[in-house]
Amino acid sequence: MPPVLDALDALRDRLPDDLKDLRLNAQAVLSGENLAPGQALGTALAAARFLRCAPLATALEEDLRASLGGEAAAVVSDANAAAGLMAMNTVYFRFRHMVAHGREGKESYASRPARLRMGRMAQPATSKLDFELMSLGCAALAGCEACIQSHEASLLHLGASEEACHDAVRIAAVMSGVACGLDLVARS
Repeated sequence: MPPVLDALDALRDRLPDDLKDLRLNAQAVLSGENLAPGQALGTALAAARFLRCAPLATALEEDLRASLGGEAAAVVSDANAAAGLMAMNTVYFRFRHMVAHGREGKESYASRPARLRMGRMAQPATSKLDFELMSLGCAALAGCEACIQSHEASLLHLGASEEACHDAVRIAAVMSGVACGLDLVARS
């Protein structure tokens, strides 16, 4: 069954004709090609939270609750946790990767322990696979090569297809475009 997207549809309708592609993409990427509705909406919500776009996050959470009923609380909880943890991790691991593989190649950074608490990643409210999809979307938004590679490899190890990974990143990319569009509308 496709997800309920009433709140997102109302938000999409606020985007001007200049952003028609975003309106269409926002609906298309959540149609469940390779992800279950909870995975698609959870990834979208994590992306909206990561982007700090409150109107988009509110609409997605409303649609998630309408689509999943009692199962929604766990997805919302994981989306919030993934967004917050990835906001931290993408800064740290992008720095470590860039310095270790930069011009001077300071490999000593790559071997240092992060010493950052990330227990929720190991014990999500939904499933490890679903949390990893949310994390991959956030990693792509941050452009953290190390995080993208790590989460994609973890997803494949957990049995996800490359198509599912691709869809998670497509969802995050479209949410980034919609967030930008909503900001443009708010400023005009």
